Amino acid sequence: MTTPPEFIAGPSRYLDDRLGGANFLKRNLRKIFPDHWSFLLGEIALYAFIILLLTGTFLTFWFNPSMEHVYYDGPYAPLKGVGMSAAYASTLEITFEVRGGLLIRQIHHWAALLFVAGLTAHMLRVFFTGAYRKPRELNWLIGIGLFTLALFEGLTGYSLPDDLLSGAGLRITQGVFLSIPVVGTYLSFFLFGGEYPGRIVIPRFYALHILLIPGILVALVTAHLVLMWVQKHTQMPGKGRTERNVVGAPLLPAFMAKSGAYMLFTAAVLAGLATFVQINPIWLFGPYTPSDISAGSQPDWYMGFLEGALRLMTAWEINFLGFTLPLSVLIPALVPLGLIITGLALFPFLERWVTGDRREHHIVERPRNHPHRTSIGMAAITFYGTLWLLGANDVISSNFHISLTWTTIGGRVLIFLGPALAYLITYRMCLGLQRSDASVVGHGVESGIVKRLPYGEFIEVHAPPAEDIDAHVRGKSAVPMLTADGREGVPPKAARGPLGRLRVRMSRAYGGEKIPLRTEHEEHADQEHEEHPAVRTDGPEQT
Repeated sequence: MTTPPEFIAGPSRYLDDRLGGANFLKRNLRKIFPDHWSFLLGEIALYAFIILLLTGTFLTFWFNPSMEHVYYDGPYAPLKGVGMSAAYASTLEITFEVRGGLLIRQIHHWAALLFVAGLTAHMLRVFFTGAYRKPRELNWLIGIGLFTLALFEGLTGYSLPDDLLSGAGLRITQGVFLSIPVVGTYLSFFLFGGEYPGRIVIPRFYALHILLIPGILVALVTAHLVLMWVQKHTQMPGKGRTERNVVGAPLLPAFMAKSGAYMLFTAAVLAGLATFVQINPIWLFGPYTPSDISAGSQPDWYMGFLEGALRLMTAWEINFLGFTLPLSVLIPALVPLGLIITGLALFPFLERWVTGDRREHHIVERPRNHPHRTSIGMAAITFYGTLWLLGANDVISSNFHISLTWTTIGGRVLIFLGPALAYLITYRMCLGLQRSDASVVGHGVESGIVKRLPYGEFIEVHAPPAEDIDAHVRGKSAVPMLTADGREGVPPKAARGPLGRLRVRMSRAYGGEKIPLRTEHEEHADQEHEEHPAVRTDGPEQT
């Protein structure tokens, strides 16, 4: 198509006559976007965030962020005359008296869960495919910031109804603050305005939840999208795809039509969940009072790792000069999330240091073709998943009739053994998948046709793979690595000294080609070379 369609050209002419922006619109409305299902994971998070903003705006019209003590006089009979905070009473009003209030509340809650899930899935896709490499390191760090802020946004929103379940989470938050050395007590007093629970924590969380954190999230999402637009989208290896082009469909109409339909589909799924699947029934929990507890209480899934870490940690503490350092709270609160977030933020730079690869990458890698990176990612997922699972150790023990003590001890063993096993198993699986790809390239794909040879042997005929599959598999490239060999026997600067030698050894283990792709002809040539090696003729000819 040499000229843009009329529905693009018409608005472009209109704006150009008034703003002089025709060239900008024509260029950007025809921007090419690659087409792959994994690229939709980030869009799920974006659409869930938009729905969060819309439903949250609706809820602010009726929610009263006050801890003033009131007596309930609404239509929900079991709580009539019960003393509670104005925040909890207004949440009950939204639930039972505002038209569509319960539906919007549940859409908002489901969208919050989906937002964090979409961010997590998108972040894992970027990690496993190496889409964080140059020139996208800054966008990767912005994504890490979005994920971290989303956790705090969920924590503040989770506490606003001031019901018994959210109050239990707020009590854990206060315990984490108190465990921080030197400044912990001051932070707790500042947050709660004095002794726990105080009278101002809900208004302060409300301001954070609807103003500060969403404002930062909007700014980071905008920066993330702008950088993606400028740097162009990554694409999977395949036919006709290089580091210098983008193969896909234009923004308008193809990508915008698909993206708009996908947003409507996401909204429909959230509306369906809110309609048919109950979530956070605060009227069953009752108002929060510090003296009450509930059995089997669980936080939202994205905070489950903290619950699990607290339950698995042993009762360690350090007493010195009259001060107590509660390691049983401080380590679970800071170490697991700190390891994951810090590791994710530093990984692109550590990998570049190990491999020495400073090239730009616009074609991503299949996870199987980078086995060490994939194994590291699966080990981290296993670490997080173990903490998340053991956050329900009491529920597991109760339903499966296993001793709570043995469930906890098993979790403590699994938190160290699980990631190691995940690393080893994932590494072997990646090598196996690479061998399968090499077999496809070298021998073709199974056709299902059995042929009998003249001397009686039955074989299955292999057919060449489809062109697009062949190009996808052949998009593999060796993981870069450093070398210790230099000119005239002098090692390069990167390989000098103890640290340099360690770097080279790490690079050799991490990089290189594990399973090369070879055609059947190349394999036969190598086999013949091994059977009949060439004779050296560097000496005088013998007669």
